[in-house]
Amino acid sequence: MAQTEEVKDKFEERLKNLSAEERQRILQSFKSKISSEYAAYLNTCAHCGLCADSCHYYLTSKEAKSIPAYKLALVTSVFKKAFDGVGQKLPNLLGGKDLSIPMIEEWVDSLFGRCTLCGRCTINCTMGINIPYLIRAARGALAEAGLVPPGLQSTVDTAVTKGNNMGIAKEDWLETVEWLEEELQQEVGDPEAKLPIDKKGARLLYTINPREAMFFPLSISAAGKVFYAAKADWTFSSENFDVTNYGLYNGDDEASGIMSGRLVQAMEELQCKELILAECGHGFNSNRWEAPEWLARKYGFPVSSILELLTRYIQGGQILLDPSKNEETVTLHDPCNLVRLGGIIEDQRFILRHAVKNFVEMYPNREKNFCCGGGGGQLAMTRFAQRRLEAGQIKADQIKKTGAKVVATPCHNCIDQLMELNKHYKLGIEIKTITEIVADALVLDTKG
Repeated sequence: MAQTEEVKDKFEERLKNLSAEERQRILQSFKSKISSEYAAYLNTCAHCGLCADSCHYYLTSKEAKSIPAYKLALVTSVFKKAFDGVGQKLPNLLGGKDLSIPMIEEWVDSLFGRCTLCGRCTINCTMGINIPYLIRAARGALAEAGLVPPGLQSTVDTAVTKGNNMGIAKEDWLETVEWLEEELQQEVGDPEAKLPIDKKGARLLYTINPREAMFFPLSISAAGKVFYAAKADWTFSSENFDVTNYGLYNGDDEASGIMSGRLVQAMEELQCKELILAECGHGFNSNRWEAPEWLARKYGFPVSSILELLTRYIQGGQILLDPSKNEETVTLHDPCNLVRLGGIIEDQRFILRHAVKNFVEMYPNREKNFCCGGGGGQLAMTRFAQRRLEAGQIKADQIKKTGAKVVATPCHNCIDQLMELNKHYKLGIEIKTITEIVADALVLDTKG
């Protein structure tokens, strides 16, 4: 605890003692991330206020600082003062402001502490402004100056230096897979059942969230059971198995590229045909959509969510499910990065309708669903923990209204947040991944 406070104190000290040169570097870094298209966005906000009712932070706090337009204005005002010709000469006319230390403090508090980059504000914006992109660009400028809240930056640093965001050593990962394989063999009654590692030429390379290996091994077992039932040709990588990429959250494109690049490296070294991403919202968005930009190259292989693969297995008859094995009423939380920002919307619903006896939607849902509050790196930033739990009240209320006993969500960040909301708001629910629910519903071929 003392070490955590020491790190926090060093961050605050650095923030308060930024030189004029450092602040100028932040400005130049931010400018480099803003194309003409996004510069136009910075001058487009109509101040209509519709974004306020889209934001879980504002709806639960009613604080003006939590309105997306307010957060956007923090960025816009600095850009206008620094780079707009009229704004430089007549800052009061355009609302231009200096990137002072108090302004940077507000950037940290609002852009990191009052935003999960969930994108709900953008779909409700009358002007179509991509607010999360602009906030991430400002976060990235702060990252280059070493001004990312310590918990979030530490997660990125661990992933870059250790190969995964939990810092799991290779030997520990291999040992985990070994004992999970033994458990799988016992469960399916087949001593030949495998959780393969580094199988060269396998059709599928499956990645995980390292939290599964550390805290949720049943998620790995569930995937292994599904692959066994489907008679899949698949493998893990012994080195590059981490689907997560917190560079999406701290705005550091270079670090983001390093992390996503490792999965490309694993695909090429193992000569696999398709990259399968585990149930991780930001991991999907990062590796499916953003990574080619970070890496400045196209993939030479398809990238799919495990949900898309499960849908194919069900539709193609590779796996058979018995929904009566999941009798409790199940509802679905839509992860922002997977659904609103990632486009995987109907697969999880198709799967649940085949895997559970009673599936009910929470409202609103799909791309209009509210963020649970766990995205944007919030779970890694302890300084904003209380605010995160308060912002999660909307999600807690959504869940209560369904009457469901089980909440399914295809994202481990969401699972961690929902577990905290479950305790904080006394929801009395069980939280599972989609793959776990499918594994519970499997009808195995015992004839061999």
